[in-house]
Amino acid sequence: MMKHFAIWLMVTLLLAGALHAQDHRFDPPWNTPPVASVAFTVPGIDNVPDLYGDIIDPQLVIFFAGNQFMVIDSLISDFKKEYPQYQRVFAETLPPGILAQQILTGSLVLGNLRIDIKPDIYTAGKGRIDQLRDSFAVVKNYAGNTLAIMVQKGNPKKITRLADLARKDVNVSMPNPAWEGIGKRIEEACVKAGGTQLQQSIMKEKVEKGSTYLTKIHHRETPLRILYKQSDAGPVWFTEAYYQQMLHHPVATVAIPEKENIKASYWAGILKTAPHPQAAKDFLAFLMSDRGQGIYKHFGFTPPEL
Repeated sequence: MMKHFAIWLMVTLLLAGALHAQDHRFDPPWNTPPVASVAFTVPGIDNVPDLYGDIIDPQLVIFFAGNQFMVIDSLISDFKKEYPQYQRVFAETLPPGILAQQILTGSLVLGNLRIDIKPDIYTAGKGRIDQLRDSFAVVKNYAGNTLAIMVQKGNPKKITRLADLARKDVNVSMPNPAWEGIGKRIEEACVKAGGTQLQQSIMKEKVEKGSTYLTKIHHRETPLRILYKQSDAGPVWFTEAYYQQMLHHPVATVAIPEKENIKASYWAGILKTAPHPQAAKDFLAFLMSDRGQGIYKHFGFTPPEL
């Protein structure tokens, strides 16, 4: 009898552990990792999806606006083919406000790793670029975007508009305006859709109640929270929802009408302190070329306003 009880108890504990184990099937990196002799990525523990390429003795360093992680594989690979003299490229795709702080302070700490590296190029929305205008030798508008709402596949909460995010039964994932430019743009869209009352309801009242979650890393957290059913919906750039559907992840996109939407323009600036000025000029030329623009179009970005 005791033997059977012990077996039952062991099976029960194993099943309980399995039920409460963290699900990592949607975890990044969603990009293709570089080739190395030792591959050591442990989902949920050792996984650094926002740092790319060669950090030691790079020939070009790019700080990308975080929501452009999906273009990295094609963009850098094709740039190396077009300009074979540059094979060691390092890129970061953290939130633009964090990258701006990294530029101004000189370093970033991620876990136990201290990164002290100067970028050649910084890309961000126009507002953030304007704040650092004196830091650039040249800036160019290279792409655009619009807002959308990402929801779980099948849209179980029947969300059709921004105003639905204020409902009590909807858990929202929202980019933190403190360091994500998109957070402020979403607030603008909410005001257009329902006045300051809607904006306050989503960004203040629901934050206080815990039904609006302010993200730490917007371009990763919102899709993950929706995929793991921690949030019902999240306003994102259209390209982020589009990319998750390209990956065949179980999400859907709810369009925001033009009268309530916001258009973003992305700008790239070559820093006056760029350690590799010629490489920066060559990359900016590639970014504006037909091939570079074709990559951005493939991932759902709109063309620059030339």
